[in-house]
Amino acid sequence: MNVALGLMLHATVVAVIGPPVLRRLTRRGVAPRLGVTAWLVAIGGALGGWALAAGLLVREFATIWRHPGDALQACYAVLSTPAHPHSGTVTKLVTFVISALVTVAVIAVVAHVLRVAARLRAQTHEHGRAVRMVGRRAPGLDAVVLDSPEPQAYCVSGRPSTIVVTSAAVDALTDAQLAAVLAHERAHLRGRHAMLTGILRSTAAALPGVRLLTEGAVEVGRLLEMCADDRAARDHGPAPLLGGLLALLGAATPAPSGALGAAGTAVLARAERLVEPVGPMRRATNRTALIGVILATVIGLSEISLGVLFAGMLVD
Repeated sequence: MNVALGLMLHATVVAVIGPPVLRRLTRRGVAPRLGVTAWLVAIGGALGGWALAAGLLVREFATIWRHPGDALQACYAVLSTPAHPHSGTVTKLVTFVISALVTVAVIAVVAHVLRVAARLRAQTHEHGRAVRMVGRRAPGLDAVVLDSPEPQAYCVSGRPSTIVVTSAAVDALTDAQLAAVLAHERAHLRGRHAMLTGILRSTAAALPGVRLLTEGAVEVGRLLEMCADDRAARDHGPAPLLGGLLALLGAATPAPSGALGAAGTAVLARAERLVEPVGPMRRATNRTALIGVILATVIGLSEISLGVLFAGMLVD
């Protein structure tokens, strides 16, 4: 029982403290890829800790239900604190109910995540098929051109994945700016960013009260845009990319749900980091802090998980 409580406590601390700490460290996008990793490790650590705790409780309750005497002796010997001081009928009933509730809750959350993810995936695939049907291919462009008065560029995953650019965007951008914007969208597709953001949004929708998930989905999406910016800026330079982003900023209609648009997220913050990149000292300090957060999360969860393994071996 102590191990399960330790897992729950560790996961809860990560879920509560993680968002403000990670927001502060990743706000400027100094190291966006490392920032994405830190958010994902924190989210995985919190969800993993809760899942391990739930599994341990279900296993312990099932053991108590079958062998209450042996389970209490093991709990005293290994974990120092008994899971249940009595093993009467009422206690058995309570443990069975808690076990059932935990199991049902976990199944319900997983089912909701899968359902939302499947719906988002179907929407993006359907939009991609529709765009390929009504759009046209332009010579020299690795994208589908969609006739529209709104200047937009975005990508949708599917079979195949598609980069969409509107006719208004083609008219508004110079050749260098258009090439930089398309490189930004290709970076999204190569990195499978749409799949990652879809999973995070689905999980956040299943657990809307967990700030680590709701804020993490937003922050990871913003950092992935910066990752794509960095790739495009390396290939085409920051000036064409910045000009392309600002030219697309005035679009009144947002990109479709599930799509990643070049000018759809935190454009001003991204423009600032393109114009004024941070110095090497701040970059090194920020990277060190993010690595520290990652290690603290991983080491804490690993130590408790090893405790679970060790306790399980002794009980067996």
